[in-house]
Amino acid sequence: MTVDVDGKKAEEQSRFLAQLQAALNVLPAYTWYAAPSGALTFVNKRTADYLALPEDHPLRFGRHVGAQWDDWVPLLHPDDQEGARKYWSNCLRTGEAGEHNYRVRSAQGDYRWFLTRFEPFRASDGALLLWIGATLDIEELKCAEDALRESEYKLRQIIETVPGLIWSTAPDGEPTHLNQRLLDYSGMQFEDYLHGGWKALVHPDDFPGTASAFNHAIQTGTSYQTVHRLRRADGEFRWYHVRGEPLRDRQGRIIQWYGLSVDIDEAKKAEDRLRRSEAHLAEAQRLSHTGASAYNATTILYWSEETYRIFGFDPRDGIPCQEAVWQRIHPDDRSRVRAEVEQAQNGKGGFSSEFRIVLPDGTVKYLESIRQPVFSTNGELIEVIATQIDVTERKLAVEALRKSEAKFRDYAETASDWFWEIGPDYKFTLLTENAFGAPAAHMLGAAWWDHAFDLETEPEKWRLVWATLDSRKPFRDFVYCSVDGSGAPMYVKVSGKPVFDANGEFRGYRGTGTDVTALRTVEAEARENERRYREVQLELEHANRVATTGQLTASITHEVNQPITAAVTYALAARRFINAEPPNLREVDDALSLIVKEGNRAGEVVGRIRALIKKAPARKDAVEINDAILEVIALTRAEAANNGVSVRTQLAEGLPRVQGDRVQLQQVLLNLIINAVEAMRDVGEDERELLISTRSEPDGVSVEVRDSGPGFVPADLDRLFEAFYTTKSSGLGLGLSICRSIIEAHNGRLWASPNVPRGAVFHFIAPAHPAASS
Repeated sequence: MTVDVDGKKAEEQSRFLAQLQAALNVLPAYTWYAAPSGALTFVNKRTADYLALPEDHPLRFGRHVGAQWDDWVPLLHPDDQEGARKYWSNCLRTGEAGEHNYRVRSAQGDYRWFLTRFEPFRASDGALLLWIGATLDIEELKCAEDALRESEYKLRQIIETVPGLIWSTAPDGEPTHLNQRLLDYSGMQFEDYLHGGWKALVHPDDFPGTASAFNHAIQTGTSYQTVHRLRRADGEFRWYHVRGEPLRDRQGRIIQWYGLSVDIDEAKKAEDRLRRSEAHLAEAQRLSHTGASAYNATTILYWSEETYRIFGFDPRDGIPCQEAVWQRIHPDDRSRVRAEVEQAQNGKGGFSSEFRIVLPDGTVKYLESIRQPVFSTNGELIEVIATQIDVTERKLAVEALRKSEAKFRDYAETASDWFWEIGPDYKFTLLTENAFGAPAAHMLGAAWWDHAFDLETEPEKWRLVWATLDSRKPFRDFVYCSVDGSGAPMYVKVSGKPVFDANGEFRGYRGTGTDVTALRTVEAEARENERRYREVQLELEHANRVATTGQLTASITHEVNQPITAAVTYALAARRFINAEPPNLREVDDALSLIVKEGNRAGEVVGRIRALIKKAPARKDAVEINDAILEVIALTRAEAANNGVSVRTQLAEGLPRVQGDRVQLQQVLLNLIINAVEAMRDVGEDERELLISTRSEPDGVSVEVRDSGPGFVPADLDRLFEAFYTTKSSGLGLGLSICRSIIEAHNGRLWASPNVPRGAVFHFIAPAHPAASS
């Protein structure tokens, strides 16, 4: 009998494939097999339904219809096709199993992620029979992985954005992560931190404490906190506050340490400065015997160390009660001091007083106290700030000196000459009663030459005596003209010698004086006449300055109020910053700096006013005329604004300095500006314009004050500068006369001319300072 071997093998293979298809169809997965060439031959029902293959599709029955190895690739997402084709091609070439993921289009046209695993199925002789694979739907897993990856990315972004140095370590303390900010700050790589390499980041002086605290946290599992300096990449060390916390699993085991280091360098340095300032203040109080305290209506809130020492209380016993302090005040002074305190608190103002205290051992001390109450916006007393200065030594010394002076005065008053003493500043500190033929009180505190009449008439004589004084040499029989008790001139002859203390420090002069008026009567009368003329001239100029300045009250008030208002605003801001939690010391320091700036600004305005109205002899300085003009414009700004006057300047650059008295020149400018502003009151507001200009002239500097007022008639032009001639209904006619006398005294010229098309122009020329021409 003949056996059909090939037919039998085909029948067995057909039976095997039928069994394989049946098995794959019941598996809860997307299964398939392919021919040895890689051509997809069969997909199970689950896969066919997902792909929406027709019921009679060959792939449902495993019929091989000549498909190519990559015919299934178009079923994938376009972005995944090329990768899948290369991966499948490589597996067909090597004959090895594989695993790959990609997105597959469903019957509805959307794509889901799948993971496919396939194995080669071989005969006993190793011949490749089939490729068998299973494909798993991993869409949810893939979405979860993407979400986790996005979450990790966002977390990393947050970590890198936090304004601090963030790190993590394993349970044993070995670094596991450092944020980029930390790496950039240190200039080190992550590997540099491993195996204790982070030691290079910490300041050598801070490392032992840091290592000890960190190791203790690792061993005990407790939170870690310290303050240390960290080295920046450029070598600078900055202070950081670092905290570390353990992360535990559900069983309570530490699985990670996380830490944050925050830059506190500025706050640390500010704290150190404040500490040093407090130490300096305490030392200053100790050296000056000045105590500080604060209290409210019922309780003492603060006592400095020096206050304890002054009142004789022990700091270890704490702040004493108010009644205990009152008991230390001398019984004879207690009622008076209580009344002063109550009056100051009710009047909402500060006060100062002097009183005695009695210590338990009977010691009596003299104190000077300054107290300033602080009230709330509702007018309630918050606290009183006070200082106490122990002036016992000074008080006793004054008493001893007074007794010594009384004895010395008795001796001196029996002599025909008088005795005097001056301090290092050359001001009288002692005069016997017969000095200058008048009570000595009106001369004490005045400089020796404050009452001299011949400072200007005989400057060479005074220059020589000043040189003698400055060289600390004795002098004899120096004669000068002073004033007696009735105000009459008297000639005084003085002799003196320098006085030094035990350390060789200059303490002043001591000497005698004699009235020699009778010997100088004729000469004194002539000089007196000259002096009186000069004094009247100065008084007249001074009176004119004061009167003119008085017209600028609104302007001056405005100039002073601005910095005062600003300073009050900054002071209120400083109080808010210092009362914040924590106090913002940087903002406090900035506010205090602005208060100082505004105070100086107000002081400069007041200084300019005082200089302008101060009565002083004429000077011959090198004056920057443009600066002097701008100061006067600043003083008259509000006056001009109130009268609707527009002020312009054309000040030439590079002008030489002029020789003269700055105050007197400013007086001339002030008079001319005020006259111009008043002259324009009767013209339209749009026409009120004041122009002040300067330019260089061959013989000095020319200044012009040009207004747009009604001007003046030609008949007035010749008489404008006459004394007591005025075109104003309320004027005295002295202003322009004084201005001309001042300019002529400066060897200059002052004149007026009509302005075109209207108004008036006042010109003056001041000579250049000799130093400028040289």
